[in-house]
Amino acid sequence: MALAVGTNAPAFTVKDTNGNTVSLSDYAGKTVVLYFYPKDDTPGCTKQACSFRDASTQYQGKDVVILGVSADDEGSHQKFTEKYNLNFPLLADTEKTLIKAYDVDGGGYAKRVTYVIDGSGKITHVDSSVNTSTHANDVLAALGL
Repeated sequence: MALAVGTNAPAFTVKDTNGNTVSLSDYAGKTVVLYFYPKDDTPGCTKQACSFRDASTQYQGKDVVILGVSADDEGSHQKFTEKYNLNFPLLADTEKTLIKAYDVDGGGYAKRVTYVIDGSGKITHVDSSVNTSTHANDVLAALGL
């Protein structure tokens, strides 16, 4: 069961695609779209990531940050990012600490769930019925953008 709207988003610190340390607190004051997905470079996950890539101009200038999360490591994320020219960070949750904290453990991989977290760290939207092809636009609609 996903975390509920109105819940404080669990804090985290992990490595991103390029080995940089990323924490939720780095984005205080911004809206964070934290989307969990099962595995790099698989059909549904690729569609989902590319939907965010293709909608990036609609997110620009709106203080919205897109972060993808899976249990894959940095090397896998780098290959996935380069292959599909992704323009947002992927977080390497190899220890599955985020996956567990956000209650999206699918038994060794992340279930496909997206959280929208406001600038004060509260969860304002949860999508656990993701359409991978239209996901970025679905999130834009949920944000009223």
